[in-house]
This record gives sequence, C-alpha cells and structure tokens, in this order.
Amino acid sequence: MRYLHTMVRVTDLDASLRFYDLLGLQEVRRMENEAGRYTLVFLAAPADRERSAAERSPEVELTFNWDPEVYAGGRNFGHLAYKVNDIYAACQRLMDGGVVINRPPRDGNMAFVRSPDGISVELLQEGAALPPAEPWASMPNTGSW
Repeated sequence: MRYLHTMVRVTDLDASLRFYDLLGLQEVRRMENEAGRYTLVFLAAPADRERSAAERSPEVELTFNWDPEVYAGGRNFGHLAYKVNDIYAACQRLMDGGVVINRPPRDGNMAFVRSPDGISVELLQEGAALPPAEPWASMPNTGSW
C-alpha cells in the first residue's frame, strides 16, 4: 500500500490555484469530467516532482465541482503540512500575496495559513529552527488555524 494524495474540495478554482501557487506547489496534471461536472487538479511540491514516478510523494488533489455547493467545517479536515527552506521567506511571499498568516513563525520553525476554502496548511522549517526575527517574533495569531 502507498499513500497517493489528499483531496480538498474547492469553491473557487482560480483563487485556490493562486493560493497553492503562492505556497509553492505546482500543477502536475488536470482532468476535466464533463459528464460528472467536475475538474480535478493535482499539485505537488517542486522537490517531490523531481522524484521518479515510483518514488513520487503524495499530491494534493483539488476537486472543483462545477455546480455550486456549500462546504462547511474546513477545519475538521485537519491540515496539510509542508517543509520549506526558509519559513520567513515563505510567510513573507504568502503575506505579500494577500494571505493571512494565522499562526506566525514566532519560533522560526512553524506557521499556519488557510486556503481560500478554509483548509489549514502548516509550514515547517527544513532543518533547525531559524533564529527568532521580526516582524514574526511579535506578531499575534489571527483567527483560527
């Protein structure tokens, strides 16, 4: 058995793709199903895309149903987690793109943000935590994460 992907339902595919692009994920493949009236977009981190097909890491599958639906309770999903090379740079890129940093990386190690559909995404510093730095060290939490 091998873990393949996590599926997340999205209500605005363009907004979601912009968010995950800012996060650093890249589109791997896309499937349109006219009969089922949905679009699937599979995303992966750049380092994961470099692996061979046999070694490929799990992907995020964005499922966009063409007919409007209301999805409540995005937080009950839990969260996605990604390691990043520089947590401060990743958070700055997201913030510059209009994403709220719900749990800033005050410790130089961990942060949380949310997708346009309320999916919580944890960012973890690759290797040792970075030294505490402003503006992150004194930034309060915003909303829930």
